[in-house]
Amino acid sequence: MTRTSPFSSTDDVAAAIERTERFLRRKQAPDGHWRAPLEGDTILESEYLLVRAWDGRLDGATVRGAADRILSQQLAQGGWAIYPGGPVDVSASVKAYLALKLMGHSADEPDLVRAQRAIAKAGGPWAVNSFTRFYLALLGQMPYTACPAVPPEAVLLPEWFPVNLSRVSAWSRTMIVPLSLMWAFKPVRFVPADRGIAELFGNDRDPSGPPMPTDASFWSRFFRGVDWGMKACESLGLTPLRARAVQACRRWMLARFEASDGLGAIFPPIVWSIIALKSMGCDDDAPEVQEARLQLERLVEHEPDGTVRLEPCRSPVWDTAITLIALTEASHGRTGVDPASDRAVDWLLANEIRERGDWSERVDAEPAGWCFEYANRFYPDVDDTAMVVIALQAWRKTAPDGDRQAAVGAAISRAVRWLEAMQNADGGWGAFDRDNNCEFLCKVPFADHNAMIDPSSPDLAGRVLEAFGRVGLTLGHPCVDRALAYIRRSQEPDGCWFGRWGVNYIYGTWQVLEGLRAVGVPVDDPLVTRAAKWLEVHQQSDGSWGETPESYADRGLAGSGDPTASQTAWAISGLVAAGRGESSAVRRGVTWLVRRQKSNGTWDQDEFTGTGFPQVFYLRYHWYPIYFPLISLARSRRAGAIARREQVA
Repeated sequence: MTRTSPFSSTDDVAAAIERTERFLRRKQAPDGHWRAPLEGDTILESEYLLVRAWDGRLDGATVRGAADRILSQQLAQGGWAIYPGGPVDVSASVKAYLALKLMGHSADEPDLVRAQRAIAKAGGPWAVNSFTRFYLALLGQMPYTACPAVPPEAVLLPEWFPVNLSRVSAWSRTMIVPLSLMWAFKPVRFVPADRGIAELFGNDRDPSGPPMPTDASFWSRFFRGVDWGMKACESLGLTPLRARAVQACRRWMLARFEASDGLGAIFPPIVWSIIALKSMGCDDDAPEVQEARLQLERLVEHEPDGTVRLEPCRSPVWDTAITLIALTEASHGRTGVDPASDRAVDWLLANEIRERGDWSERVDAEPAGWCFEYANRFYPDVDDTAMVVIALQAWRKTAPDGDRQAAVGAAISRAVRWLEAMQNADGGWGAFDRDNNCEFLCKVPFADHNAMIDPSSPDLAGRVLEAFGRVGLTLGHPCVDRALAYIRRSQEPDGCWFGRWGVNYIYGTWQVLEGLRAVGVPVDDPLVTRAAKWLEVHQQSDGSWGETPESYADRGLAGSGDPTASQTAWAISGLVAAGRGESSAVRRGVTWLVRRQKSNGTWDQDEFTGTGFPQVFYLRYHWYPIYFPLISLARSRRAGAIARREQVA
């Protein structure tokens, strides 16, 4: 009697690889790049409607579609979550509720009655975060005194001062400057009472503001005192530098509109910049206002069901680099020119950033690198730059000599030198700046978005190590050795690593293992074996892996959650990098992927496995469950082939 293998055959794996490869090739844009949908939670649609309401532009099919999407995402218990399967989030829920009221929904509608109960249970409107308070103040639902002070004078603080603009993270910087202009002018558009949220406050509509924070640490109390002092000075008119500061903020903001998909090329500062410009007196037809509105509307995506989804930003560089890696891995062993890959390489080369940005205030290096979006001149980032280096080097190994090969080599050399210069003193890397790690700044009253600074993270260190290893920088190189020391220090007691930019410990552990292998760390090093063991222990009974975003709040949930194709792919690739490509765990994971692949070469995945701000904002990269499984299947196939050749030999 013939027994059927519980694992997918090599032919099954090859067929799965071919299907996904075909899918991705069909999706390439004519100019060579790829871009997949990028999805956040309903705070984007809510904030879009709130700013449109303040701007007097709450009409048209787009706003109706955004409201429909908000309703479609309401939880059964009445509130809104910040990721599928997550608990009710009070800030997201209050903004969604106000957006629906502004669109004409009544407080006594069943959906809104359920929302009222959920919001009350979650703490009520006074429990919302700082950025939500500003939206409520903007529309007359909360006094500005309930918001933390964001004085424009901060932009005047010199570099040598312990607190200054360059010491906060790049994304916070782009939000703080326009927000400070909003604070200075305190714009309000009062809405009719029946369009407001008075019913959410109930008998708790206390004009004195929210209750005092419970954090009694020194820096928290210090910054609360500063906040009180600044508000007291403003109430007395003691703002002698205000006019100068306002103009400095305006110049700073408008300078960063240049060669950018909006300020910071991300949704929040684009919205705040519209409010800031109009608060300063700019007319609707002013070029800068028109530009900010244009960039906001470019983030609108119309869904097949008629709803409207707002993207937090666009991800062409990231998607192009990873897709190029995936296609290179899938075509390993083939010969001949690949026009699709060549077009992608040309697009990446054309989008290299060769001008100085905010990073250069602390780093003296030749400008190089890549951003995440189509255009974000001031903010190339370490993660995208390292991923592009990996992609270009993968292409370079099989491409013929010529002008393109030379151009790629030069771009890689510049990028590597820039990455070396961006290394933090602790041996790791942040995303946008070097040594952006002043932890006391996380205690300022408006730092509750959980990303006030940009310190080293293991996943970024792992990716840079992978890029370095691909170009020949291995153990013994000073940058590599410092990074390895950081990686050793940051390994968790149970063997995994934290993932700042993907959910979460599965992501971090995979990426570090890739980096360790690339720079030559032996697979029998305890650093590697403990991490591989952690991945194996957290494999689910059906062969998959999954992890909930809740693991950022609850360490006990590390490596636990509903299975996803992207996280299963990361775990497989991590184990392959750890020298376990022929293990039962890898074969079971591969089988899980192959058997769940759709006929068009994709996988279903509604879960959010990308991270914007831990515990605050998560992302669904629609192609994470496509190009990452392709990479893992291709690498596991090659690892199996190598193992079989070794057995024969």
